[in-house]
Amino acid sequence: MIYPQANSYRGTKNLSGPWDFKWDPQNLGIKKKWKKGLKGSKRITVPASWNEQFKETRDYLGPAWYQTHFNRDSNSIGRKVFLRFGSVNYMAEVWLNGVRLGSHEGGHLPFVFEVTKHLKKKNNLVVRVEGYLKPDRVPPGNVPPGPLDSFNNNFNPPASFDFFPFCGIQRPVLLFTTPNERIEDLTVTTDISGKNGQVRVDIAASVSLPSTLKVSLEGFGWKMVSEAPLKNGKAAYLLPVPNAKLWGPGSPNLYQLKVELKLAGKTIDQVGLPVGIRTIRVKGSQLLLNNKPIFLKGFGRHEDYPGTGRYLPPAALKKDYANMQWIGANSFRTTHYPYSDEDMVMADRLGFLVIDETPAVGLFFKKDGLARRLKLCRQFTRDMIARDKNHPCVAMWSLANEPHSNRPAAVPFFKNLAQLARNMDKSRPVTLVSYLGTPEKSFKFLDLVCVNRYFGWYSEPCDLNKAIPRLSKDLDAIYRRFKKPLLVTEFGADALPGSHAQPPAMFSEEYQREMISRYLGVIKQKPFVVGAHVWNLSDFKTAQATHRPNGMNYKGVFTRQRKPKLAAFALRKLWNKNT
Repeated sequence: MIYPQANSYRGTKNLSGPWDFKWDPQNLGIKKKWKKGLKGSKRITVPASWNEQFKETRDYLGPAWYQTHFNRDSNSIGRKVFLRFGSVNYMAEVWLNGVRLGSHEGGHLPFVFEVTKHLKKKNNLVVRVEGYLKPDRVPPGNVPPGPLDSFNNNFNPPASFDFFPFCGIQRPVLLFTTPNERIEDLTVTTDISGKNGQVRVDIAASVSLPSTLKVSLEGFGWKMVSEAPLKNGKAAYLLPVPNAKLWGPGSPNLYQLKVELKLAGKTIDQVGLPVGIRTIRVKGSQLLLNNKPIFLKGFGRHEDYPGTGRYLPPAALKKDYANMQWIGANSFRTTHYPYSDEDMVMADRLGFLVIDETPAVGLFFKKDGLARRLKLCRQFTRDMIARDKNHPCVAMWSLANEPHSNRPAAVPFFKNLAQLARNMDKSRPVTLVSYLGTPEKSFKFLDLVCVNRYFGWYSEPCDLNKAIPRLSKDLDAIYRRFKKPLLVTEFGADALPGSHAQPPAMFSEEYQREMISRYLGVIKQKPFVVGAHVWNLSDFKTAQATHRPNGMNYKGVFTRQRKPKLAAFALRKLWNKNT
């Protein structure tokens, strides 16, 4: 899955901006053929969540329609033209000039339609979106309560996960062109031996005549070029890199890969890709980056921002990275869905390691809808790896967050997903994130153990003298059972901005600071713990509930507007030491 590029052979056009918008609570749009055009619509910004743009749609998850118009560019004549949506949550159905292109389910990964034969000089694009919360969707919602499933069903809207179910076109919409004979896909894997690196490039192309590929890799005053014929539309190259500049936090060294498709000696297509040479492996109780132990310091995050919802504008995205750099972090997890292409590119460039997670948050394993949920999880795992496999920032794949794994069906479910991930990518570890700890049977066949812990908050409230010893014993017990590297992937406390108490009390900034600091003190004493991710980088919107004042989760060490709380200063002091 090559991200759209602009060069002499390819072009892109961003369709983001003001669109027409009309919600459809009576679900009349299909019958009234709104696919041919909207009347009586409002203006809305794309990309952004509709819930943040109109008061009437704050909690609305039902059908709504989008429309935009665009002209066909002259340079697209004679080329294939595609339409790419970065993210539409949750169900999307798309029409171009009244012709149905297709539909897509799932809110956090891109999907593409070829539109070449449907284009006119002036074009009308219409998209129907709905985000109903249903038990057989991923993530699920409106889940019936059960004795083995610890869902909180008192949210409005009734999400089965603790963040807001934003709806709409939430990432950029791109029109892009390629040659008819083109490079279809690239897969880059890297290895190191001593001071030298190796880059393997697997290429797939769509060609009808005998062709050759020219591959060049350059950077830091070094360049290598290789050329060979394609065989059945595929080719593989091994490029040795002497004295390689390795990629990692603090040294995000990127080489530039260029691949040219040539026919009769003439270049007919070209794509480029930044390449970071690095390895990531598990050895005993250690996580090794470039054959050296690394400790992951960082956060869970959310794509959440005032006014835009699930879409992070470029300035807000840059601010998140600036805050993480200021505080001394080197990593984060894409909680609880794959983040935008732009986010992953920035992690590559700035040297952040990423636990890349599917949208499978809050899974449950009752028989009803289980086969459909597995099918969706396989689709999302496959699409995530296909999109992100070439990012050096991706340290591991996470199959789910906090599944309700008490039922026997959970183990074969995750074995299925783990095998899929390993078949697609053997170069990275595979994990999942659990709240269960020792009872999580799936950890037996995964590479790392990731656990979320809230002793001192959801249990032992405001009693850290009981919570901290329990945390220490719990981490020891988990390691004794699984003998694998352990990451504490969530821990923290809500702190209302500006709320202070002495002695520290729950919801005060002082209590959040003390709880996080004391957790890190315990974690530092455990050599088998290879990472600590605070929950959360910034406050974020949730569905409304009695334990969520203002419909917000206040566990951020920064506010939703990205202003620091006391815990941010404490973390900066702790993480800028050589820990």
